[in-house]
Amino acid sequence: MTASHERFSDGPVIDNNPGATRWVLLRDVAVFQVKLVLDGLKDILLSPVSLGAAALSLFNKEGETGRQFYEVLHTARRLEDWLNKYGDADRIPAPGFAVKQDGESIDATIARLEELVKRQYERGGVTASAKDAIDRALDAVHDKLRGQR
Repeated sequence: MTASHERFSDGPVIDNNPGATRWVLLRDVAVFQVKLVLDGLKDILLSPVSLGAAALSLFNKEGETGRQFYEVLHTARRLEDWLNKYGDADRIPAPGFAVKQDGESIDATIARLEELVKRQYERGGVTASAKDAIDRALDAVHDKLRGQR
């Protein structure tokens, strides 16, 4: 057994080496700050680009709706994976509160809200009339654009 490990009773081997020296910590902090800056720049650029792509996507013919917008999302996901902003977090095991739980994300919260809106729509509430009005307006714009070509 190496000097950096101890065994308590007959339990698991506990690693006394925290996995980071001061220099490693300073490097990780500097790298994290650079990644935060790059992530911020990505977000600043992504906002107008995604809105423009969404606007273009609204006027696509049926079956291609959203193509440009989802291409932007896929590109942003690849960039997010490349940045790997929190990659150095694995250097030291996370305390219990920092471990991601299954189903824990903003996407889960949005899915619950979306389900609530769908149920309201199915009952024919205000959401149904709003959706119909938006669909009619987008169809009218699409018809005008198609007529001008």
